[in-house]
Amino acid sequence: MNITENCVASFHYTLTDGSGKVLDSSEGQEPLSYLHGAGNIIPGLEKELLGKKVGDKLNVSVKAAEAYGERDDSMVQKLPSSMFSGVDSIEAGMEFHAETEHGLQVVTVTSVENDEVTIDGNHPLAGVDLTFDVEITEIRAATEEEVNHGHAHGAGGHHH
Repeated sequence: MNITENCVASFHYTLTDGSGKVLDSSEGQEPLSYLHGAGNIIPGLEKELLGKKVGDKLNVSVKAAEAYGERDDSMVQKLPSSMFSGVDSIEAGMEFHAETEHGLQVVTVTSVENDEVTIDGNHPLAGVDLTFDVEITEIRAATEEEVNHGHAHGAGGHHH
């Protein structure tokens, strides 16, 4: 069986950036399972997995535009620290959920200077070209429930 629309594929992966730094890996964990065609994984990787079969190993380079997108400087804002009432100490690296024109999104504090807090709504990997080392471990037909829900469930297609 090959990876096609509305099948659940599972794979082990190691994700690296342009300098070869490991950003994420499934090593020592269960493989990642996704419903093909439902946008559960980044578009550039999903496109490369189409037609692959169990046992296939591949190295996929994905440009930022087909991964987490290019950086958007309009998503970086300076705000008065008074907007963070109830937070004792605001520090770079902290993440907050914020209601934006794009809906609820996670923003990261990038700097705090005097009474001004700089936040960034870009995904941490926006603007980064990524490389995936992938090994396909399982492919199965998606259940009707998985197709309706738009994502893979557990083993055999059942919610846990």
